[in-house]
Amino acid sequence: MLSPCPFTQWGIDIVGPFPIASGQRKFLLVTIDYFTKWVEVEPLARITEGEVMKFIWKNIVCRFGVPREIVSDNGRQFQGRRIQEWCQGLHIKQRFTTVTHPQSNGQVEVTNRILVQGIKRRLDRVGGNWTKELTSVLWTYRTTPRGSTGESPFSLVYGIEAIIPAELGIPSHSVMNFAEECNKDLLKENLDLIEELREKAFVRMQRYKSTMINSYNKRVKA
Repeated sequence: MLSPCPFTQWGIDIVGPFPIASGQRKFLLVTIDYFTKWVEVEPLARITEGEVMKFIWKNIVCRFGVPREIVSDNGRQFQGRRIQEWCQGLHIKQRFTTVTHPQSNGQVEVTNRILVQGIKRRLDRVGGNWTKELTSVLWTYRTTPRGSTGESPFSLVYGIEAIIPAELGIPSHSVMNFAEECNKDLLKENLDLIEELREKAFVRMQRYKSTMINSYNKRVKA
């Protein structure tokens, strides 16, 4: 299953435990928008229904609007009565995957799990200081083109590519061609083109999904 537009379908997962950091934080609550691949995370000491609801409200609803669907595993933090009633009140559909058959809910969930584990591997290397590295890890992820879309999450959310710190010291197209008097026109043009950019990304995701399904079927038959 593919999300046809941004911010309507999110996957949410718990990653950890990591080495204990300040505030006894050792888990990450991670959510990924299925269309743009944009990631929001929060380090926590423990993850309860209440923490999940606060996270969804702060990092999804208040930033990107109320989603149509949130996909998670069957953990008690995601399927307790409180959170189910809360989601129903916001008209958010909950969909649950299973560990043994993640493919039953589509290959996108598998892709998201791989991406989350990639973040975990990077943070594992820095031990108890992992919360300090989280911002830079997220920045790198958000500004790097993803294989399934061919675009960075940043560009699919904002319609432009981010100017990264490395570009400030070397000649680059975005830096050399910046003119303040033309900036408004450039932003308007980028906003006009964002739908086209997202349509192309959706086509790439469809192709990517077909490739993943074919690869999975070949492994099963082998």
